[in-house]
Amino acid sequence: MLDKVKKVKIADKFEIGGDERFTLIAGPCVIESEELVMQVAVEMKGICDRLGINYIFKSSFDKANRSSIHSYRGPGIEEGLRILKKVKETYNVPVVTDVHETWQCGKAAEVVDMLQIPAFLCRQTDLLIAAGETGLPVNIKKGQFLAPWDMKNVVKKMEEIGNEKILLCERGSSFGYNNMVVDMRGLLEMRKFGYPVVFDVTHAVQKPGGKGDSTGGDREYVYPLMKAGLAIGVDAVFAEVHPDPDNAKSDGPNMLKLSEIEDILKMAVKIDDLIKGR
Repeated sequence: MLDKVKKVKIADKFEIGGDERFTLIAGPCVIESEELVMQVAVEMKGICDRLGINYIFKSSFDKANRSSIHSYRGPGIEEGLRILKKVKETYNVPVVTDVHETWQCGKAAEVVDMLQIPAFLCRQTDLLIAAGETGLPVNIKKGQFLAPWDMKNVVKKMEEIGNEKILLCERGSSFGYNNMVVDMRGLLEMRKFGYPVVFDVTHAVQKPGGKGDSTGGDREYVYPLMKAGLAIGVDAVFAEVHPDPDNAKSDGPNMLKLSEIEDILKMAVKIDDLIKGR
């Protein structure tokens, strides 16, 4: 039996948690262009509408933790938020983006419906406070270096500033050098804190720094891990998708191909409905 969790409302559109069907948080890793973002958003919205999945569009205006100083980081906050606002208004979907510094939180909150804390920064108290004080839901990725039960301290920081719109996200743990593994028990452990749990199925197959000056990954394992997480009973799935992952500017080796996502999600719905008795 799954532990009961609070439901987190997203943009007055739907809730994540409880026995609700899983929510999908998905989009290209980084904003490469307005054209690409709009293409992914409209196709993903259509797929999710057909399958009855609540959808949140995700893409980053800046990737501040790239392996190489020469790697593409994104268009920056001004242009990035302009594009995210266009997605939100054009397709009537909630949007989420990463924040890396405290000053970005308030500015991003003027546009987005949820903020995301990158795994490397999940213990940064000032960043958590700044994100929490916006009043928006905050998706906090568990650090690769943290045990799932150690996320209790992250939760307490948010609770103490009065924001209980918390999502806890599993993205795998460091396993030796250049490798990630997912301990499925961690999904259940984090759910014991009483908040919805998100499973980041694409970053979970990363090989950080595995290509020397960029991150590698094993895309073939994304779908099996997604099925396993849904069978356990996660509240949301996070997945990065791209029309042409092999030529993406960030995280290509672990992103899903846009043309294949509908078939993947059809099975995901079947598993989720079975597990949640729908």
